[in-house]
Amino acid sequence: MLIPRPRLNKSEFLVGTFHGRHDGAPAEVTSTRDDTRLEPYTWNCTCGVTRSFPTDDAVFATAWRHTHPTPVDRLRQWAARWMRPRTAR
Repeated sequence: MLIPRPRLNKSEFLVGTFHGRHDGAPAEVTSTRDDTRLEPYTWNCTCGVTRSFPTDDAVFATAWRHTHPTPVDRLRQWAARWMRPRTAR
């Protein structure tokens, strides 16, 4: 299965890419830098999650943990899904 790559604006450039999984599905996190923004460092995941940072200190650590969650992270994700209100079908 191919994962579509996000299109970069003219002011953005690629900083790094991380490959991993979300709930058994392949995921790709692309980190970029854009000097025209207040928080120039950002990462976007193919699952739809985006985070931005004022410096590059936390970009790689959070992008890595997003695609390679620890057992504690997985437990938190499971608990959040379990506690979500159920909708009537």
